[in-house]
Amino acid sequence: MFSVSHFLHRHLLWFLIAAYVIAVIFPSAGLWIRNSSFGEIILSQHKTNISLLMIMLAILMFNAGLGLKISHLKSISQKKYVLLAGLTANMVIPIAYIFGVTILMRLWSDPIETQHILVGLALVAAMPIAGSSTAWAQNANGNLALSLGLVFFSTILSPIITPVAFNIFGEMASEEYEKILQGLAAYGSGAFLGLWVVLPSLLGIAVRLIISNDRQTGKMHYLKFINSIVLLLLNYSNASVSLPQAIADRDYDFLACTLAISAGLCLTLFAAGYVMSRLFRLERDDRTSLMFGLGMNNNGTGLVLASLALSSYPNIMVPIIFYNLIQHIVAGIVNEAMNKRASE
Repeated sequence: MFSVSHFLHRHLLWFLIAAYVIAVIFPSAGLWIRNSSFGEIILSQHKTNISLLMIMLAILMFNAGLGLKISHLKSISQKKYVLLAGLTANMVIPIAYIFGVTILMRLWSDPIETQHILVGLALVAAMPIAGSSTAWAQNANGNLALSLGLVFFSTILSPIITPVAFNIFGEMASEEYEKILQGLAAYGSGAFLGLWVVLPSLLGIAVRLIISNDRQTGKMHYLKFINSIVLLLLNYSNASVSLPQAIADRDYDFLACTLAISAGLCLTLFAAGYVMSRLFRLERDDRTSLMFGLGMNNNGTGLVLASLALSSYPNIMVPIIFYNLIQHIVAGIVNEAMNKRASE
């Protein structure tokens, strides 16, 4: 199992690309995953199906909590100002970037496509920092304590920050899509994130505190394997909703524009991490963790939330899907550059 898990994790980007191709050619299984339901619960006075997507999201977050090392988090007080600056930048910079995009996209021929891109990017920007950023930071010999702190606090604070972010982005959107973003904030994004993101993460941390270190080490490759499979299934399922339709419509200009804008946001955030590290005069390991923390968002959560609340707007998922692909490409490039510089 270790060799399989290592191979899958090492080549995750290519598996992700393959998942998107399969979604275009064979979307039926992805649609089945998306529509599978196991009952209903009420979140903020809204009935919500307990879908397979939500269960997979909870698995991702539980494993992320299980992977957190509390001993590393204890040392984060030494970097509290950097941590606070990183968390602030993770919210402020996407808001500024997307505001600029909304102004530039007034020149775009189709205003509906502009709104789809805006809402999709809002779902990316409003999500907590991705747990996978810690793995990339560790591979590049970053400061694991800072990386874990960024993931932990952005996740814990997400039920408060995410609804606020949706309301801010709503002010940038047209009337119909402003209501959609405000609806996401009121839909139960706080309750949704609390139940399906924060709670599983805390349960994972609690389990880690209970079980021995030897058992944790022995099972870690199983967790990485499960995480990789669940992440691929989430992306495949949601790509099955949006990509076949976009390609069937031959809407290549929309796809190209969305890809470029999503890449721009990702590169901006990675660059912001680098610039902030220079301003704070951080060491290489802190710079590495800050770059991965700012550049990588928990798009699995965004995809699930979009599939639940915005099922009639499949094109909104396209920016999320592209960003998830791009962030791993950029992370791989940054990882190679950091390791190469360290060896010189």
